[in-house]
Amino acid sequence: MITMEINEKKLKKILTDQRKEYQRYLGVLTENFESQVKLVAESVSGIQNQLIALRDMVARNTEDIEIIRDMVARNTEDIEMIKMDIGIIKNDLKEKVGRDEFVALEKRIFLLEKKFQRA
Repeated sequence: MITMEINEKKLKKILTDQRKEYQRYLGVLTENFESQVKLVAESVSGIQNQLIALRDMVARNTEDIEIIRDMVARNTEDIEMIKMDIGIIKNDLKEKVGRDEFVALEKRIFLLEKKFQRA
């Protein structure tokens, strides 16, 4: 049977070796944790940049919508004016004689003038 006697010097060496190994392990864990935190920070930064770009795009779209809304309102007013003008033109045309009717009236007047000249 082998008995190992642990004296103070051996115990210190064992504890020192274990402490170094534990410190290396903690160092690896720390590096791993820091790299993961760095990845998360980079992802959050990328998302923030995307949100800023989206916010700017929404602001531009909102401005464009306002411009389009104003244009539609002006066009609507113009269309109403055009409709009123067309209504006036239609009424004026109803009161006027068409080309065919005018030619027929000229012939009738010509014939009537001929009759009166003979009489």
